[in-house]
Amino acid sequence: MDENAIIEGMARGDQRAFRELVEGYKKKVYYLALDMVGNPVDAEDISQEVFLKVYRSFVTFRKGARLGSWLYRITYNASIDHLRRKGAAPEPVADDLLESLSRDEPGLPRRGAVDPAAAAESSQLQERIARALEKVSPQEKAVFLLRHYEDLMLKDIASSLGLSIGSVKSYLFRAVRKLQKELGPALISAENPHE
Repeated sequence: MDENAIIEGMARGDQRAFRELVEGYKKKVYYLALDMVGNPVDAEDISQEVFLKVYRSFVTFRKGARLGSWLYRITYNASIDHLRRKGAAPEPVADDLLESLSRDEPGLPRRGAVDPAAAAESSQLQERIARALEKVSPQEKAVFLLRHYEDLMLKDIASSLGLSIGSVKSYLFRAVRKLQKELGPALISAENPHE
């Protein structure tokens, strides 16, 4: 996927460029929305809303900006708006996030273990992670997810969410601290916010 070609095509109103943008980013948009709101149906609705906003407001896209960062910002804002409309705090995250967390963190057991005892332990751990993520603010959650699951640099997170790098570091630090408090320091390694 050539981001510059998509941007140029979208600027010309090329439908193929829009379809390529949707195909290239639909999973990332959906999973960020899912991680933020915790409900697959709502995440699907948010994803559709995001791409509709992108289509209608592409003229506001700043030349030279990163397309991915712009999409993350729109997804984050749409997710926060959705949570406010529902009057709800973020719900527990879906199993897909828990699976990626257990797959990516070396101290966590892998999902789908053959050993029944290990499978039960993994299930209990996943429930603990879901409960811990409920106690993190939406901003902290977004920064944590973009850093650890999308592997974005702090400056890219700042750009995506319209925050200063200092705010991103602060949110990330607080999120990690809250997760450590809930899960124990062995399960979540301390993030160096100066990276």
